[in-house]
Amino acid sequence: MWLRVLGSAAGGGFPQWNCACPGCRAVRDGSRPCRPRTQSALAVSADRQRWFLLNASPDIRAQIESFPALQPGAGRATPLRAVLLTDAEIDHTLGLLLLREGQAIELHATPAVRETLCDGTAILRTLEAYCRVEWRPVVPGADVPLGAGLSYRAFDVPTSKAARFGHGGQRGRVVGYRLTDEATGRAAVYLPGVQELTADVRAELDGCACLFVDGTCWHDDELVRLGLAGKTARDMGHLPIGGTGGSLEQLSPLPIERKIYVHINNSNPILMDDAPERDVVEERGMEVAEDGLEVRI
Repeated sequence: MWLRVLGSAAGGGFPQWNCACPGCRAVRDGSRPCRPRTQSALAVSADRQRWFLLNASPDIRAQIESFPALQPGAGRATPLRAVLLTDAEIDHTLGLLLLREGQAIELHATPAVRETLCDGTAILRTLEAYCRVEWRPVVPGADVPLGAGLSYRAFDVPTSKAARFGHGGQRGRVVGYRLTDEATGRAAVYLPGVQELTADVRAELDGCACLFVDGTCWHDDELVRLGLAGKTARDMGHLPIGGTGGSLEQLSPLPIERKIYVHINNSNPILMDDAPERDVVEERGMEVAEDGLEVRI
């Protein structure tokens, strides 16, 4: 199985267009070593011929153009087979509208996510005016063959984040995916948004060879400290990396071959190659994703 990080930043990308935080300034003026990043998405394939997207970011066109394996062959024959959504956030779904030129899109999403895309953001209603959408209901806990040598099991990721649309307590608002190569049995987990590593969530990590996990903020109050927002990381549905009970403390001891932070906010110091926080992450055996990172398991 091949997994390609199409985008490694959180919503807004890095730099974010309206932000002059230390990280965004550094990537613009080159004052510190760092790389620009597009918004979070992953591509996966078992044969490098047929590909599946995990989320469709607003940067999807540029991400496809930067990765020849996702580009069309003869005419408009595309290797893209389906899109799997972890949630209904704009930064994970707006790219669906950029895929409207296709004849059909196979879309895997929970009923809660589909409801938001239909009756909240209306992204799905708009998309359906341009092309056929073949919805595949995602049921957490069910093993689903994707074809092309891959299968997945989605799992519910509890969140208390206030819902912009729909009902805040509705199950299936956020899921992670455990992807399995059917030929080898090797598995990878994609978890770009997680507020708490509950026992059920941690159980989905058992035996996986690679974990892509939420790296949005280093400090819980990071955005408050920088004067960028009044919400904490947990308020926004994200477990911080650092501190007691942070994801680094919980995940670094786990016997997983590759543990990689994705969905990294522009405020997070780990985006700086020379940051002490970056050194701590790497010393603990974890990695910081950048666009174009490819993992084979």
